[in-house]
Amino acid sequence: MERTFIMVKPDGVQRGLVGEVIQRLECKGFTLVGLKQLTVSRELAESHYAVHKERPFFKSLVEFITSGPVVASVWEGDGVVASARKLIGATNPLTAEPGTIRGDFGVSIGRNLIHGSDAIETAQSEVALWFEDGELSSWKPSITPWIYED
Repeated sequence: MERTFIMVKPDGVQRGLVGEVIQRLECKGFTLVGLKQLTVSRELAESHYAVHKERPFFKSLVEFITSGPVVASVWEGDGVVASARKLIGATNPLTAEPGTIRGDFGVSIGRNLIHGSDAIETAQSEVALWFEDGELSSWKPSITPWIYED
């Protein structure tokens, strides 16, 4: 089964949208295998956003993500990376489709509520960066046969 990393950013936590995010992913049929709330260290933030290090917004991005608690999670399911990205919506909430998390709740690109891995390889590295092996649970919900064919 494929895994992805999803983070509700400080603005999403402050706005009380953690439950909404979890509900949408669970309703889609994905399995939550890791969940924690934390205030992100500067070191972790810089590692997570290292791909943007040379961009002009890097400093403000790090400052924002470390400004308050986030909820980090790992989800499992067939095609979960691509499907979660569709549920999340476009990076800019003003262009995100209605029915997506950003389309329904987002207002600006700088406060777009949520992060989701953009590729299987990225998901693997983000899961490893944010979670230790002992923090993840491998389990199969009893509803699985009603979601996936053998």
